[in-house]
Amino acid sequence: MAGRACIAITGTPGTGKTALCQSLGAGYPVLSLKDLAEQYECLGPQDTADGAAPIDIHQLAEKWQFQDNEITFIDGHLSHFLDVDAIVVLRCNPLELEKRLQSRDYSTAKVAANVEWELISGTWSELLEFEISLPLLELDTSSTSTEELQTQVLSWIEKKFPSQSLEESSSQAIDWM
Repeated sequence: MAGRACIAITGTPGTGKTALCQSLGAGYPVLSLKDLAEQYECLGPQDTADGAAPIDIHQLAEKWQFQDNEITFIDGHLSHFLDVDAIVVLRCNPLELEKRLQSRDYSTAKVAANVEWELISGTWSELLEFEISLPLLELDTSSTSTEELQTQVLSWIEKKFPSQSLEESSSQAIDWM
């Protein structure tokens, strides 16, 4: 697969972004959003309440530019805010997501907040609010293997990112309610 493209792998925590990126990383470069934030000094101190370090995504978006000449993936739940060429949104049934997050020993409040974010299609809300109109692929990771997800992503890239408009895509997005 030849070409140049920077592809955001985004979605609620626990939807499988890192697992998919690890699989894709066998053949393609993968950048971690957290690593980019550290490199460009856009990572805040770790929050003692939830253990997360906030990323100043707007500052990072101003500082970072994709300069590679190959297909590259960015792993991170805010990666869709960077200057990328396409976006893969991973979704997961909230009941399955809850199990995944509980297995990470997240606090009850952090699990609930992320499950709610997925339930209300939070990533889609951001895409619409900021009018991020790029080629987009939405995948349900609830019961799909990482290998199958990888196949779907690579097929989408091979077909040159077929996608509907943002409004059409969002109207057909997965709805857990």
